[in-house]
Amino acid sequence: MSTSNSSTTLSSTFYLTGIPGYEEFHHWISIPFCLLYLAGIMGNCTILHIVWTDPRLHELMYYFLAMLSLTDMGISLPTMITLFRVLWSISKEIQFNICVVQMFFIHTFSFTESSVLLAMALDRYVAICHPLRYATILTPKLITKIGIAAMLRSAIAIIPLLARLSFFPFCHSHILSHSHCLHQDLIHLACADTRFNVVYGLVLITVLWDMDSLGILVSYVFIILSVLRIVSYEGRLKALNTCASHICAVLILYVPMIGLSIIHRLAKHSSLLIHIFMAHIYLLVPPVFNPIIYSVKTKKIRQGILHLFFLKNISSTVK
Repeated sequence: MSTSNSSTTLSSTFYLTGIPGYEEFHHWISIPFCLLYLAGIMGNCTILHIVWTDPRLHELMYYFLAMLSLTDMGISLPTMITLFRVLWSISKEIQFNICVVQMFFIHTFSFTESSVLLAMALDRYVAICHPLRYATILTPKLITKIGIAAMLRSAIAIIPLLARLSFFPFCHSHILSHSHCLHQDLIHLACADTRFNVVYGLVLITVLWDMDSLGILVSYVFIILSVLRIVSYEGRLKALNTCASHICAVLILYVPMIGLSIIHRLAKHSSLLIHIFMAHIYLLVPPVFNPIIYSVKTKKIRQGILHLFFLKNISSTVK
């Protein structure tokens, strides 16, 4: 009976990994991670606050930006607690149910962010190619439906993949190779036939990420064709400049995402540090850099930040 109980307990408990070989430096390593997480949280919260409170930003383009900030926080926040628990030597243990919930948020918001970037590409397409019909095509009601549909699509699609994990026995190692739970990491520890999860995962990535990236590519093909028909050089430059922030956001999501997928599938025997490094880039780069890019490249966002942090301080000093 005691053997059975210990086996059951063991099968439901996993152990997270920090930075292998650098355990004595974990407290120091936690400092840059802490700064990056704080930068991401503060940046995205600032964007959300400005879009919510500034009437000048109550436009469809900035509603999409608010959605992007929400998905960025949804990707990074679930991993923050477990990362610092490991780096600060509080605990490396994580229960299976908590692990599944963490995976659900990470993968759901990753797919949702891809959908939001597709919606933002369509927004730029309509704004540049059909400017006179922009307000009639992209209404606030449609934007709300797009946001809800993107979230539901991602959440419903990931449920069969994670539900299947509850039927797997984990009779060997329970040591995960990251400081957070990833589906592709967990199935490697299962003592069962995982072909469904492998095939379904590949189909999911192909249908969701590839279709979204194809939609973004097609949108920009039409945008470029429309821009080339603009006579003046200044007009072309102005039209393309409205897309610069979005293009950067697409690159900083898809490049780490593709890199992580390639490493997991084609470089399984490479150094574990490379896998860990790419996983953290994938989770931290979009939340940290998206607010910076949009603050630098978008005039109204920049003005809103200046008004929030400087004009309020000046007015309070005058009072």
